[in-house]
Amino acid sequence: MKDIFDVCHEINDLILAAREVDARNELIKLLDYHRIHNIKYTPVVNRLIRNLGLYPYLQTENATWQDRLAYEAFKVDIGEKEAVTLHREQSLLLKKLILGENLAISAPTSFGKSFVIDAFISIKKPDNVVIIVPTIALTDETRRRLYRKFAHEYKIITTTDVEFAQKNIFIFPQERAVNYVNKIKVIDILIIDEFYKASQEFDKERAPVLIKAILKLGDISRQKYFLAPNISDINDNPFTKDMEFISLDFNTVFLRKYEFYKEINGNEKVKSSYLLDILNKHPGKSLIYAGTYPEIEKVSNLLIEDNKQPIARKLLEQFAIWLTENYDVNWKLTNLVKRGTGVHNGQLHRSLSQIQIKLFEEPSGLNNIISTSSIIEGVNTSAENVIIWRNRNGRFKLNDFTYRNIIGRGGRMFKHFVGKIYILEEPPPSQNTPLNLEFPDSLLGEVDESKPEYELTAEQVAKIIAYKEDMVRLLGKESFNRIINEGNIQTCDSNLIIDIAVNMINKKNEWNGLNFLNSKNVDEWDRLLFKIINLQPGGWEAKYTTFVEFIKILSQNWFCSVPQLLQQLDKYNIGIDDFFKLERNVTFKLAALLNDVNVIQKEIFKDDSINISQFIANISHAFLPSVVYQLEEYGMPRMISKKIQKSELIDFLDNKLTLHQAIDILNSIGRNQLKSKTPDLNEFDCYILEYFFSGIEVMNKNPRSAFISDRT
Repeated sequence: MKDIFDVCHEINDLILAAREVDARNELIKLLDYHRIHNIKYTPVVNRLIRNLGLYPYLQTENATWQDRLAYEAFKVDIGEKEAVTLHREQSLLLKKLILGENLAISAPTSFGKSFVIDAFISIKKPDNVVIIVPTIALTDETRRRLYRKFAHEYKIITTTDVEFAQKNIFIFPQERAVNYVNKIKVIDILIIDEFYKASQEFDKERAPVLIKAILKLGDISRQKYFLAPNISDINDNPFTKDMEFISLDFNTVFLRKYEFYKEINGNEKVKSSYLLDILNKHPGKSLIYAGTYPEIEKVSNLLIEDNKQPIARKLLEQFAIWLTENYDVNWKLTNLVKRGTGVHNGQLHRSLSQIQIKLFEEPSGLNNIISTSSIIEGVNTSAENVIIWRNRNGRFKLNDFTYRNIIGRGGRMFKHFVGKIYILEEPPPSQNTPLNLEFPDSLLGEVDESKPEYELTAEQVAKIIAYKEDMVRLLGKESFNRIINEGNIQTCDSNLIIDIAVNMINKKNEWNGLNFLNSKNVDEWDRLLFKIINLQPGGWEAKYTTFVEFIKILSQNWFCSVPQLLQQLDKYNIGIDDFFKLERNVTFKLAALLNDVNVIQKEIFKDDSINISQFIANISHAFLPSVVYQLEEYGMPRMISKKIQKSELIDFLDNKLTLHQAIDILNSIGRNQLKSKTPDLNEFDCYILEYFFSGIEVMNKNPRSAFISDRT
């Protein structure tokens, strides 16, 4: 590297030329050089840090009084034991939020958006905060962060049917948020993380649900704060109409790209050699983006074949044994884990994904994670190395937006100033990404066409009127109004709701015996399950007969281990990966469809004796006790809950037990007593329990007044 003073001179010239992004990139590379060589910052380096707004990076022991003043002036309370210094753009956003402004923000992955949210809560102390995140995995990650800081003052709510406190922080994926539409009276601030998913261009399946949540919860919100990466502009729309859009290009790490795809030139054998070479020569933590399930399989085989001998690490050895005992003795993930690699996708059990991310963060844990796009929407982890193995996202080619999201996982503040990006397939062309938000036709049944602020087209108004006329004709005006006002319908597809109503009216005899779904004899479920599944053809990812048999066998989930269930499912050719996929379809998609069937049949048949609510509850919890299923989101696998049940320290079968009561009981027992009095816990079970307890304990801190400086 050039002489440090010369580099500082060049950075200063870039600042004077108003090339701030280039100046900041060069400064971050310089800071990385200081980190590698353990060099203290000079006053000149500190001054450049202050000039470029990267205040958290200041080393105050060698700073001038002006730089130390800036470091202190931008400190805020984010709920930690000590105040934290924000960078310039974080402070800008926080000030606007404190003043009550509505903001839609586009900022890089490394921006540090969570600090702004936490500082706002700590300073303003709002009564009701609603945070909508794209996945349940991100729900738990957000909950862990906020629980530790604010659970002494707020009730942190992540599940449905929870009694509110005076001050609440609600953290939901969009599917769960819509269940609270008619329960929360006033929201002080509505925060939508990754709000680009409200556009069907980015997430066709879930966009209508998120739009519904924004629509309904936005009406009762005093303030709104929407966050996304890499958005260049937002179209005129009713959802962000009263919000200021701010696009920030303020990075805190530098991404160094290695475009190996030019040398690979599409040769799969050469690409495999490059991947192995990168992993062997660069031993830091690596995220390998594979893009599709078949490509995860291909990379997994490659790494297992290349690493004949397992890595001698106690944690990984214990985890591999734990996977064998609790899932499948022949599972490929077990062989991968022995060789220092994990897998992240959207279908694994929540706790299993969380354990792997935890091990990825451990110095003596996993070296690599092979992933689909779930890594960019499921967790906030990052790595020194990001490897783009495949330039696809499922069936489609990567677009520039998703590509930038993935490579944005490279680097980490204070740890890896420079993230290394290894590109093994040609990336998409760079382009601006405008965000287009509009009403999906499937959601028009939820909309009041008389409200001018919705800015509906004449065609959309006509569709709404036609839908409402059809529903009134089918159900009657009183029943239709009740369904709309109570907001009990979960499906965001108006056409499907009409199809269910028409089917029930035209084929009443076929709907006889709906209560058979409440039977303990699973063979009595067949006819009705087939009929209900047929209401939504396709998308169950199995033949109907296979899916129904899976549901019946899954009903033994609490009484049988996963290996025992897989043994029964073997004759239907359902292996461990299919098990995850089908269980997810049961607990989400089927549970929502059953709910809507139950709501509509009550209005059509007018028979209070017909009610499958209990069966729906069983389905939505994968036939586990509800608290056990909910605790999986908190990092407690069902296998450990079963062992705790045997200890008689807590009774998960108590129907009156709530999630928050269970957490209080577990905290009162304490991790040490729980481990000593629970039979059959092995060493890795105890490791998981340590991780679980770290997410339900409140941080001890000295009370101090929150503050925000004039400079902020």
